[in-house]
Order: sequence, then structure tokens, then C-alpha cells
Amino acid sequence: MIEVIAFDADDTLWHNEHFYSNTKKKFEGLLSRYPGSDRAGELLEQLEEKNIAYYGYGIKSFTLSMVEAAIEVSQNNISGEDIRMILDYSKEMLDEDVHLMDGIEETLRQLAEDFQLMIITKGDLFEQYRKVKRSGIANYFMYIEVVAEKTVNVYRDLLNRYRFEPNQFLMVGNSLRSDIQPLIQLGAHAIYIPYPTTWAHEYNLDEELDHSKYIEVDNIKNIVYEVRRLTR
Repeated sequence: MIEVIAFDADDTLWHNEHFYSNTKKKFEGLLSRYPGSDRAGELLEQLEEKNIAYYGYGIKSFTLSMVEAAIEVSQNNISGEDIRMILDYSKEMLDEDVHLMDGIEETLRQLAEDFQLMIITKGDLFEQYRKVKRSGIANYFMYIEVVAEKTVNVYRDLLNRYRFEPNQFLMVGNSLRSDIQPLIQLGAHAIYIPYPTTWAHEYNLDEELDHSKYIEVDNIKNIVYEVRRLTR
């Protein structure tokens, strides 16, 4: 019987990826006067992926990748003024308001009546806790976990720490790689909510998924029905 429902945060509880997409466009425009700027966007994506191992996830990591890409595209000729502009892009992202998914607060209110709710999000600790605080929905959650990565071992450790059995646990998220596949491997429940602009990195799966092992919905509002169906 499901006892706890965990939610991913970025692009599940609130919108996030579009901030990165918009900043990438600004970044490409900034570098447009440098030779080789046509590869700036592709290079940035490659560096984002590579730099996860060094800086993890989040806006700070993204900013360092932008700086590195700018140095390479400009062949070490990037100006201090342009570096300053990249840092300003980063601060603008950090200062953005948190825009909740439509219907999320009512969904959480209904689920909190019968289940323990949890956030499991990966990224920078300060950045993620800041968004949770500014979201206005923190009061619905009994537990908030910010992790460096979402793997089978990380989820297993969380379940063990809180003494939840896999069949008592349901994860809701927009990433097949981070929110769905590890839970299937653990024997837990999972609900997938695709987001229109999910980062390509989140589609890099270790193995092909068995679609019968998880539920897919197209709207956060449909979660309550699916949870009730699972717990009949």
C-alpha cells in the first residue's frame, strides 16, 4: 500500500527548463560577433553534460559551462564585459519567481489528506531550497531531499533512511532517467509527466523501459485519480 508520494521539483512542481532555454538564446546572441559563434549552443550543451561530474546540476554549473564555452568560442578573446553579462544572466535566473504548474496546489492539498508527501530534487542545495521556500507550497511536504544525483543507490538509501518499503513509495516526475527508471528497478511505483522542453540529458537511459511498469499522465491534475486507482 502506498504511504508516501515523492515529487521531483523542477518541471514537475514548477516550471524551470524554459529559463535555461531563454538564457541559452541570450548567450548565443552575446557571442554572435565572435568567429565560430555558430557552434556556441552545441558546445554549451556538450560542456553542460561533461561538467556535471565537476559541478553537479543547477544554475551555477550552467554558468560555469557558459563561461567555458565563451572562452573556447572566442579563442580566449572573450571580454571582461561579456563575462560580466554572462554572470548577470545567471543572477537573473536565480532571481526569477517560481511559477507553479497549473493545478499543483490543489493536487497536493488532496494528496496530503491521505499520504505523506516528499520532494526529491537534484541540484545545488542553496538554489533548490531557495525555490522550495519561494514556491509557497513547502507546507504540504513532510520531507525535502536535495541530492547530487538520482540513481538506484540514492533512492535505496533514502528509502532505508526513512524506513519505507519500495511498494509503499510512489515517485512523480518529468524525467524518465531520474524519476522513473531507478524506481522501476527498485520495485517502487512511478508516475511520469512529460514536460515539453526536458533537457536531452534526462533521456539518456541505462536500458529500455518497460512502459507497463509505470503510469504516464499528461497533466499534474490527473495524479489524484491515478493514485486513488493504485490504492483501491
